[in-house]
Amino acid sequence: MTRGIDNPTPPRRSEIKPGDAVWIIEKKHYGTNNYTQGIVKEILTSKNVHPRGVKVRLTDGTVGRVQWKITD
Repeated sequence: MTRGIDNPTPPRRSEIKPGDAVWIIEKKHYGTNNYTQGIVKEILTSKNVHPRGVKVRLTDGTVGRVQWKITD
């Protein structure tokens, strides 16, 4: 397994909203480069900041922590 490089400064909860396009890391993929791209359906983390990233549910039902927000 290759060691992934998670974002050391993931977006804060206040920077994420439903409908945003993001890259997440699922718990089963921690430590790898296996990120998932999707659209935020629901924000699950109550705190504004989490060291691994804010936990979200994507529109396809995948749950993970936001590593990067996709911007145009």
